[in-house]
Amino acid sequence: MAKSGTTTQGLRTAIERSGYYPALVAEAVEAAVGGEPISSYLVHQETTFDANEVRRHVTVLVLTGNRFIVSHTDEQAADAGSPSPYATTSTESVKLAGISSVVLSRVVANPESYTPGTLPREVVLTIGWGAVSRIDLEPAACGDQNCDADHGYTGNSTADDLSLRVSEAGDGPEAVRQTLLFAQALSEATAATSATPAR
Repeated sequence: MAKSGTTTQGLRTAIERSGYYPALVAEAVEAAVGGEPISSYLVHQETTFDANEVRRHVTVLVLTGNRFIVSHTDEQAADAGSPSPYATTSTESVKLAGISSVVLSRVVANPESYTPGTLPREVVLTIGWGAVSRIDLEPAACGDQNCDADHGYTGNSTADDLSLRVSEAGDGPEAVRQTLLFAQALSEATAATSATPAR
């Protein structure tokens, strides 16, 4: 389930509709947002299966005029350290100027007959701001197939702070649409920030 919009009341309503510890999630998000007006938001609740357990978690993304705020809440079963189930909520606030990439991957069925405006079957929104990077390495080689010299390694470093997958089959078409709207708002906001000269 994903919901998006542009008002504080709408954000609270979307959190409540997710049904996932709404009082806890709303308090954490509202404390991080403070008094700033909200430009856009996205609430995404997801259920995963871990061995014999069903786990839920919710991610809330909020865009203000100056910041991108991400909140993530997970529930945990009772364990050796806690005799009762518990939830963990974290929020991170990132200046818009600090966002290095906004990547939106779209999966479409039957691309040969794609009509502009048709919703993708699935979208993956990846946002990077430098807190987490993924490095993919592989052995380097030269063009000589008979060469047995050690050429070291080559690879790529990719900003991968947040990745959110939303599918039409799992989350519904409205969730895909809302994710597209939020991704566009965030892309526009970061572009406007990078175009503004530093003072």
